[in-house]
Order: sequence, then C-alpha cells, then structure tokens
Amino acid sequence: MSSIIAGSARRLFTTATASSAVRASLCGPAVTGLLRGSPSRAESLWIRFPAREASTMSLSPAKSGEEEEEEKLKAVGGDDPKEKAVVSYWGIPPSKIAKADGTEWKWNCFKPWETYKPDLTIDLKKHHTPNNFLDKFAYWSVKSMRVPTDIFFQRRYGCRAMMLETVAAVPGMVGGMLLHLQSLRSFEHSGGWIRTLLEEAENERMHLMTFMEVSQPKWYERALVIAVQGVFFNAYFLAYLVSPKLAHRIVGYLEEEAIHSYTEFLKELDKGTIENVPAPAIAIDYWRLPSNSTLRDVVLAVRADEAHHRDVNHYASDIHYQGQELKQSPAPIGYH
Repeated sequence: MSSIIAGSARRLFTTATASSAVRASLCGPAVTGLLRGSPSRAESLWIRFPAREASTMSLSPAKSGEEEEEEKLKAVGGDDPKEKAVVSYWGIPPSKIAKADGTEWKWNCFKPWETYKPDLTIDLKKHHTPNNFLDKFAYWSVKSMRVPTDIFFQRRYGCRAMMLETVAAVPGMVGGMLLHLQSLRSFEHSGGWIRTLLEEAENERMHLMTFMEVSQPKWYERALVIAVQGVFFNAYFLAYLVSPKLAHRIVGYLEEEAIHSYTEFLKELDKGTIENVPAPAIAIDYWRLPSNSTLRDVVLAVRADEAHHRDVNHYASDIHYQGQELKQSPAPIGYH
C-alpha cells in the first residue's frame, strides 16, 4: 500500500514541478523550496497532506475574478460587463406582477397583497391618562422631547415628519426582536406579537420612504437623524429589557404626539402655507389611494396609521400592567 501511495504522489509532483509558477501558486514559497529536494522528501510531504486538500487541488491556472464574471454574464446571455443583471433567483425566473388596471407593479419593497386602505374613521382623540408613576414618567419624557423638536423644525412639517418617522420605526423593531429571542429561548409562541411589532416598524419605515419623495432632508438634518437614532435605539432597548410596560407606554404617547403633529401638518396644507402637491406614486399604491390623490390624502393616511400604533402600544402596556405577558393576549394582526 505504501508503494502505491508513494507512486501516486511521485506522478502528481512530477507534473507539478513542470512549472515553477504553478508549483508556487499551489504550495507557496516554503513548500516550493522543499520540493526542490529529493523525490522522497516530496513524497513524504505529500503523504502528510490531508486527503481532502489533495482532492480539491487543481493544476490549471486560477481564473481572475473578471474572467469569472464575464463567463457568468455570457451564461445568462449578456456580453457587456456594464449591463450586469441578476435575471433569476437561482434558476427561478422572477414573477411578473400587475396591478388591478393591468399595469406592471414596479415596487420591490412591498407587493400588492401587502397594501391596504387606511381606516380614516379611527378615533384620533383617544388619550391614555397617566395615573401612576411609570405612566407619568413616560408621558413627561415624551413631552420633553417635543420641545427641542419644535425649536429645530419650527413649522417645516415635511422635514419634521421625516425626523419623526426615523424615530417611530425603531420601537417596533426592537420590541419584535426581543420577543423573537424570548420565543426562541422559551420554545413558545408569541401570540402574534412579533409579527405585529415588526409590521409596525415596516409601516413606519414606509411613512419615511413616502415623505422622502416630498421633502429632501438637508445634510445637518441627516446628521441629526443619525445621532438621535443612535441614542434612542439604545435607550429604548434598555427600557424594554427593564420594563416592557414602560417601553410600550412611551411609544403610545409618542404616537399621540405624532397624531398632533400630522394634524398641524393638515392645518398648514389647508391654509396654503404648504403646497398640496400630488401624492407620490409609492403612497398611491401602498394605501390604495385614487390616482388623483394629493399630499393631504397621504397625511390623512399616515395619521390614521399613527392612531392605530397608539392603540396597539397602549394595549400592550395594559397587558403588562395586568401582570400578564403579551403572548397571553391575541395580537391585533390584520387591523388595517
């Protein structure tokens, strides 16, 4: 058996030593120096290599990354490297989706079955009266955050809305993530609350994507978003670990402030202070708005969403105040 292995090793390394460049690329400088010695030394070195390594070695020159890209491009029918495109999902061609009127669906971030009509009949005046220390702490914490926001944005409600949504999209993601991890640890269902909170975060993010079409933030406003998000994410993360009922109550009051802000936004639109421009295409498709909708219709839809998030988070906080976990009460899935 040893003679067979040695003979195979000798034949392989005889081929490899035909080219010093190939030998160096395969084995490296240190091993190349050893191969210059006697065949017995080469054989002993080869026998010490794991069989798995030997089976994957190739004596042909390695192709560059550009050559591989060109071959992949030719395989899918393209010749120009500048026209690179992924044409399928691992051999599965992308599905073509059309809207109800037959036109092509152009959004990749959401699909037609994820759209909905906003509930504009929702009660906008509901308010949770703080009646204990934690509630009062949550309420006045949110009220204190409103002061610097009013000073910074004044009555520029387009930019104010963007800033508000970058913060409002954080709690749902944090809460959903922590509930997800808890579900994994306890091997139990979440009662639908993971999905509810993540849908809330996605909805708030879609608000941001919509208002980005209406008002472009300045560089210092973008910088402020980064700073505020960094502080708020970590603060809310810790708050949720310490007291979920406090965290959800804070979000409930934040949504109440959002309803107030969007109500003021509507007043400015009605007075003509802010131009009532046509609604962005993404908003028309996301909320199933009429094709002639305006910015005012978008603000009405967003305000209704905020009222829904207000109710969800006050409800979640109440569940914790009753000494229960969220999984013990059904989550308001499919509210829209």
